[in-house]
Amino acid sequence: MPKPTKGPRLGGTPAHERIILRNLASQLFEHGRIVTTVTKAKRVRPLAEKLITRAKTDTVANRREVNKTILDKGIVYTLFAEIAPSMEGRDGGYTRITRIGNRKGDNAPLAVLEIVTEKLAPATPATVDQTKAEINAAAAAVEAAKVAADEVEEEKAAEGHPVDAEAPAAAPAPPAAVQTPPAPPPAARGPPGPPRGGPRCVQGRLRSVGRRRPRLSAQPVGVPAPVAAA
Repeated sequence: MPKPTKGPRLGGTPAHERIILRNLASQLFEHGRIVTTVTKAKRVRPLAEKLITRAKTDTVANRREVNKTILDKGIVYTLFAEIAPSMEGRDGGYTRITRIGNRKGDNAPLAVLEIVTEKLAPATPATVDQTKAEINAAAAAVEAAKVAADEVEEEKAAEGHPVDAEAPAAAPAPPAAVQTPPAPPPAARGPPGPPRGGPRCVQGRLRSVGRRRPRLSAQPVGVPAPVAAA
């Protein structure tokens, strides 16, 4: 299945692009091969192959569909009378793209788009005798391989080498016990230090355990309070 087109279109408008592809397909059916850029060859190839597929079934409906794209009646006749019959037995791949280098001037990559003219070799179905012969040949090859293996085992037994098939399988060794090192003793802790966070943190701790918040007086400790004058 052809890939969807990407990038800018061929020409300024969609109508111009359709005209370019239509003219390229018409020239391909008329001359059998055309030389164009690789981009145009890849774009016109799906269109040409769809038209050839329709031309392989010569009906009024298919002729009308082809006439929508190919406007020259002589080219339509060539497509239905010469090109389509030569593609009998081929399910696709009616055209071929061959790169031929770059164009002088703008260095654009060029390619030759041509119609495949090689005859497709008819596939002959295999007869019953051929199928039986292939099955017998495969069975004989299997028997020969078995006989060769038996001869090799007999030679080993005659030389004194043990045969691999008769040697008992050794029992797997039990897994070794993994000894884990003892855990180190916990480090000794020193005396508790002063509480962190200042007086606010201490007050929050006292409040969380349900103790009464101590009242802090503005009077410094050790200084007698002033006596009011009489």
